[in-house]
Amino acid sequence: MPFPRTASRDEWLAARLKLLEQEKDVMRAQDAVTARRQELPMVRMDKDYVFEGPAGTARLADLFEGRRQLLVYHFMWNEDWEDGCPSCSFAVDNVGRLEHLHASDTTLALVSRVPLAKIERWRTRMGWTIPWYSSAGSDFNYDFHVTNDEAVAPVEYNYKDRATLERQGLEYAVHGDAQGISVFVRDEDSLYHTYSTYGRGAEVMLSTYHYLDLTPLGRRRYVSEFPYHDTYDGGADHSHHAHHH
Repeated sequence: MPFPRTASRDEWLAARLKLLEQEKDVMRAQDAVTARRQELPMVRMDKDYVFEGPAGTARLADLFEGRRQLLVYHFMWNEDWEDGCPSCSFAVDNVGRLEHLHASDTTLALVSRVPLAKIERWRTRMGWTIPWYSSAGSDFNYDFHVTNDEAVAPVEYNYKDRATLERQGLEYAVHGDAQGISVFVRDEDSLYHTYSTYGRGAEVMLSTYHYLDLTPLGRRRYVSEFPYHDTYDGGADHSHHAHHH
């Protein structure tokens, strides 16, 4: 992609001020959407999910770690993969210090459907300290539509059925795992689901993308085209199971 054309400072400033108005329009629209998101009704969680974590068996309430809010990043990991999803690994690499979320009474945790031993090995290799749980043997991934298997439940991803996904060229989401974010709140002993987002909705995780969006060259590659962070110096190519989101 070529650089933009060259202009005088005055011409640049006029264009920048015009763009600033558009940016403010988008920000106001985004603020309005955020307000509507926070006003969504919530659904009581009556089903008991069992996870495996580093400290042993955990229920959904345990994932909150005593805080009022829980963000779950559904880390995509099909059972036939040895390594974690490259796109999701890139996303988790973008997560900052968790203390700031914790100070806002909010926990961020990862959940994947593979056994905990695989998760722990990958977390060690990647150098992450974020809490990460296995939902293997649980309905959690299926109920939140990040794992699709027609033998278990009708296909749904990003609020689209199988026919819609296929028509839109999103076949990757029809079978096996995909990614997403789900939000839960806790009111004393009651748990509620408030929000889930999928596909590009999970770009909220990608600070690298937000930085690159400020530059003239932009993103230049799909999220699935970022390699594992420890392979930039000519390490192994793990792109054989990369997916475009």
